[in-house]
Amino acid sequence: MKKKENESYLSEVLSKLTEHKMAMAGLFVLILEIILVLVLPYLMHLNPYESDYTAFSAAPSSTHLLGTDAIGRDVFARLIYGGRTSLLVGFLSTIISCVIGVPLGLIAGFFRGKIEVAIMRVADIFMSFPSIVLILVLVSVVGPSVWSVTAVIGVLGWTQFARLIYANVLSVSEKEYVESARAIGTSNFKIITKYILPNSFAPILIAITFQMASAILMESSLSFLGMGVQPPGASWGNMLYDAQSITVLSKRLWIWMPPGIALLITVLSINFLGDGIRDALDPKIKI
Repeated sequence: MKKKENESYLSEVLSKLTEHKMAMAGLFVLILEIILVLVLPYLMHLNPYESDYTAFSAAPSSTHLLGTDAIGRDVFARLIYGGRTSLLVGFLSTIISCVIGVPLGLIAGFFRGKIEVAIMRVADIFMSFPSIVLILVLVSVVGPSVWSVTAVIGVLGWTQFARLIYANVLSVSEKEYVESARAIGTSNFKIITKYILPNSFAPILIAITFQMASAILMESSLSFLGMGVQPPGASWGNMLYDAQSITVLSKRLWIWMPPGIALLITVLSINFLGDGIRDALDPKIKI
């Protein structure tokens, strides 16, 4: 009976999500972006590092669809490879944050006591520092690269997941079915994995989408500041770095507008998907 109820709830959530037009539009855009950044480099033989010495800062043409940058590199090729970098950093750093934060929040909320105080106070300490400053310091110590930026953003992002799962665990732990499981001698591990986590994880799905969007923006900001993906590596952030020149801003729109628009569309799509998941999981909202 319980299995049928779970299946009914899941089908209802999926139905509400598919009816959410903005969420479906965001999901479509994200899937399209992933396909493009994975497939186009092989189909079109794109090279983001090769310079065309006959076309410096050249306008869009049949040879270079989005023109070239100041040293003759194809902007379209760099846009596609930059998308790979941004999506990779956003996805991996969010996974790292989730893997660290969810277990810590579960432990703090379930076992309580001294371990709860220790974990929550560490989370408070992490959250008390301005994130961009702390990330800049850590990246400068480790050294700027795709992997160091991913690791630093991921490690520093665990507090959101920990506090969210912690609050939900406190609520779920007081439910009758959890008390009944304790009364019949069910092990803590089984209670956590069978009762606590499944009934506390829904808000984490929403947080994952917003954390991914935040991570993509953070990586782009770091790359723009010169502390993220380093040249000749392609990133939407370091492509926007060229827009610091007034000449580029006013006369060479093809250099900075494509990565700016791609970044805007990607973050909006992820946020739309997150909004759709939130609305689908809320039984009070009718879509």
